[in-house]
Amino acid sequence: MNDVALTLETHRLTKRFGHRTAITDLDLAVPSGLTFGLLGHNGAGKTTLVRLLLGLIQPDAGTITINGRRMPDHRRSALAGIGAIVEEPHFHGHLTGRENLRVVAAVRGPHTGSRIEPALARVGLGERADDRVRDYSQGMRQRLGIARCLLADPHLLILDEPTNGLDPGGILQLRRLIADLVAEGRTVVLSSHLLGEIEKTCQAVAVLDQGRLVWQGGIDDLVGESGQYDIDCDRPGVAVDVLRTEPAVVRVDPRPSGVRVRVADPNAVSLVNARLIAAGVAVSGVSPVRISLEERFLEMTTRIGGPRP
Repeated sequence: MNDVALTLETHRLTKRFGHRTAITDLDLAVPSGLTFGLLGHNGAGKTTLVRLLLGLIQPDAGTITINGRRMPDHRRSALAGIGAIVEEPHFHGHLTGRENLRVVAAVRGPHTGSRIEPALARVGLGERADDRVRDYSQGMRQRLGIARCLLADPHLLILDEPTNGLDPGGILQLRRLIADLVAEGRTVVLSSHLLGEIEKTCQAVAVLDQGRLVWQGGIDDLVGESGQYDIDCDRPGVAVDVLRTEPAVVRVDPRPSGVRVRVADPNAVSLVNARLIAAGVAVSGVSPVRISLEERFLEMTTRIGGPRP
């Protein structure tokens, strides 16, 4: 991510708890003005990283820089423009949603109160704002947590598992809200175990495994074309025999409706098609095989089938 403006970056960030190292030499680079996903199995270090970024715990080594301000030396100014949810948000249950936000606004300053009503409306709680929070569902508390984040008019939001307790409609609403916030020039860091939601929402991701960064970059560079193609044809057996001797084909496997081939160069697909037609195989379709975020994630991490250290 060279020559890209960064909202947040770390250098060799390390955090230990006793003899256990939770984060190891982490170099993270979060570009400005997009949604950035943090991926990892439970225990990979995501929540520890979020707590470090917010100054809730201190690193044992390394640096954190937010909007050009290094922590902890400039902690107050670095954190001033951040809104965050860490794990499940907590509120005063005997107060209403609106009253909870008024408490926060009173601490933040006189101009914050004017943001309460717009924040409640943006998260879909306008009609329930005068209900006591103890009567809220978990999903409603999550949305109130995001409304609380918005009171700071943040340039950076850090949301740790924000979809917890949300129904499908609530998740869709959150996805649209995040897109709107990014369209306004804000940066959103989203930690989630829902890989499909990360794939729909984020433009860039970082993958953590056992406290180490194993990959970061644009999500289009992580998922997408796999170098494999499904070829629908009338004689799969003949197609396999023909393509096994084709130098441009790395691998070929039969399928019920044809074959799946892996090629070293996408430009070789037309050559493969020509070889099959020359051998008397009728080709009815050629389509690229897309690799999902889930498949890439499992390839990279150690929990299931991934590489071992």
